[in-house]
Amino acid sequence: MADKQELAHLLAEMAAMLELKGENVFKIRAYQTAARTLERMDGEWESLERGGNPSEVKGIGKTLGQHIREYLATGTVSYYQELKESLPPVLFELTRIPGLGPKKAMLLHTQLGIQSIGELEYACRENRLVELPGFGSKTQEKILQGIEYVKQFQGQFLLGDVWPLAEQIVRYLRSRPEIDRAEVAGSVRRRKETVKDLDIVVTGEEPEKVMDLVTAMPGVQQVSGRGPTKMSLSLANGLNMDVRVVEPAAYAPALHHFTGSKEHHMELRSLARQKGYKINEYSVEGCQGNLLISREEDLYAGLGLAYIPPELREGLGEIRAAAQGKLPVLVTEEDIKGTFHVHTTYSDGGASLVAMAEQARMMGFSYLGITDHSQTAVYARGLKLSALQEQWREINRLNEQQPGFVLLKGIESDILPDGSLDYPDGVLAEFDFVIASVHSHFRQSEAEMTRRLVKAMQNPYVSMLGHPTGRILLGRDGYAVDMSQIVQAAANTGTCIEINASPYRLDLDWRWCIKAKEKGVRLAINPDAHSREELANIRYGIAVARKGWLTAQDVINTLPVEQVCRVLQSKRN
Repeated sequence: MADKQELAHLLAEMAAMLELKGENVFKIRAYQTAARTLERMDGEWESLERGGNPSEVKGIGKTLGQHIREYLATGTVSYYQELKESLPPVLFELTRIPGLGPKKAMLLHTQLGIQSIGELEYACRENRLVELPGFGSKTQEKILQGIEYVKQFQGQFLLGDVWPLAEQIVRYLRSRPEIDRAEVAGSVRRRKETVKDLDIVVTGEEPEKVMDLVTAMPGVQQVSGRGPTKMSLSLANGLNMDVRVVEPAAYAPALHHFTGSKEHHMELRSLARQKGYKINEYSVEGCQGNLLISREEDLYAGLGLAYIPPELREGLGEIRAAAQGKLPVLVTEEDIKGTFHVHTTYSDGGASLVAMAEQARMMGFSYLGITDHSQTAVYARGLKLSALQEQWREINRLNEQQPGFVLLKGIESDILPDGSLDYPDGVLAEFDFVIASVHSHFRQSEAEMTRRLVKAMQNPYVSMLGHPTGRILLGRDGYAVDMSQIVQAAANTGTCIEINASPYRLDLDWRWCIKAKEKGVRLAINPDAHSREELANIRYGIAVARKGWLTAQDVINTLPVEQVCRVLQSKRN
């Protein structure tokens, strides 16, 4: 099956390459529009796969339609390769730097002969950019900051990109008769928001055959190392993967060891020494003999501990809690009864109200909170009052037609620079719930941004704070804000905080989930979905919640619709 997200990415890259070549703005915009259109397609994409005409889709012209046909037929777009070969490779590297657009990147290459990020950093240190047209000392300083950001996150990948790939690899390995057991380990298994590599632990009767199988696995680009128990490989997307092939008796200890974290292992080994044991990669040795470990649960039980889920293994008190019987029963996908923060074609979503409701029902939800963008968000076709009223009428009709399933009338309202919202209270009162989010003026001081968010939460109609730090993982840091004050204000005002489950955000961060829980703040796991398939983002939010020690009682999505509505409107009383 053709991958529309991959094609959308190709078209977006083509737009960037056209800008590098100095093409006219209308041509560039056509590729950008087509990329966004594809990203948010649902049923239309399935129609195209069945032979539909791409040029009949709004936002896609004749030329773009030809590219789509070519991709559906061959899996490639020849014009993409043509563009890529016509440009110096360094330009693609330079445009990864935040704040450095295609035009400035081309100028640096042609005027200063910059051939790498390293050369650009040296040029900045030598103050060589300040005399270039369109640059200056401030721009030079911002580029240096951007370079530091790129260096900090170089070689990292989003959990949302690696986790599905890891599942696909493990499914393939488990399907092979040569392999008895296989599991993901490392930071992916612990659900860290970004990861540097992928670790897999496998066992089979004939290790050499297992390694041969892994080498020939689809997607393997290069084998960089092969020893008796470990293989290091590079995948097509640039991700490095380590595969450990162990004896059956060593499988559970090895899975535990290679899951990590180092901090968790240091504490666990200290406890083991106190009890007369020594933990290594493949066993738990004791004076009276080794512990028999066929599952990770056996390892923890042998040391007098409750089983510690992988998400909690960060050395943050989980071993002490396990020893005292105080580990939380973490929230699960089965606990979730509904979700919020969903966009439709009324604003910048790619699927209709009907389609999103249908998908939510298929996922087993009993309610879905619709939150299109508010009127200030003109970039996202934010809703004026007339459009709101039209949407409410449609929601009323659908609720009458769908017994056992409820669409909730919500909005993602922009928090303006002064902390007010962009609808009057009389309009906000008509919603079932309101998510308040920052989408502009990110560069306010920490004090200004903190006051802004606190004031928004003091509004009695604000049910929850959306993506509270504004971060884009591997894209930009969150804005300057005192999160301790934000969490305290949420507790004081009875405002929920969102765990935005978009794999690009995962915001609230799991570390702050722990602190929010301590303050008694309720959290909502929201997919920030702009298409039917993005409703599945909720799994990433559940991972964040679990990593943040949250139980079903800490998350409002686990409540039935009547109770959740009371929570969402509790500040109005």
